[in-house]
Amino acid sequence: MLHHIIEKFGNPIIQKRAEGFLALCHIILEQQVSIASAKACYDKIQLLLNEITPETILNASELDLRSCGVSRQKTIYLKDLASKVSSKELNFASFSKKSEAEIRAELINIKGVGNWTIEVYLMFCLQSADIIPLGDIAIKNTLKELYSCQSIEEMELVSNNWKPQRTMASFVIWHYYLKKRNKI
Repeated sequence: MLHHIIEKFGNPIIQKRAEGFLALCHIILEQQVSIASAKACYDKIQLLLNEITPETILNASELDLRSCGVSRQKTIYLKDLASKVSSKELNFASFSKKSEAEIRAELINIKGVGNWTIEVYLMFCLQSADIIPLGDIAIKNTLKELYSCQSIEEMELVSNNWKPQRTMASFVIWHYYLKKRNKI
């Protein structure tokens, strides 16, 4: 099925992002909103702060961040992330020496960071090869559409066919979802 998507819509864009604080800020902003909306919000923060760092996020008022389109909840999440990086509780540079499970255990301790955020970070920033974010609405809807999956368990079973390259399958599925809806 995935090869039919590539035949019809071409190869997907494989996203790669730099590791670290900025990338995780951006991914947090992308939670439950469109990519375009998250980018606009990120750009406004950057314009306001000149440079996005843990310190500038910590020093920004909630009102400042809200003026950039950041929700109250996401303001809490960004400030918690900034605090953990600033206090050295979270060190992105150490991730290259850690297992995926260790990285997940660290990231899950950030307020507002759940499986989807962690999986997107692992896929885009650390190039983990075997991730499928089943909490992603586009992934879920496409698996329902193409494979008649109704439950997460059924989606996991289908995704097992793509091991150990589920990240590539995820990119193909996202590509299909966006192309089918004329979003790219």
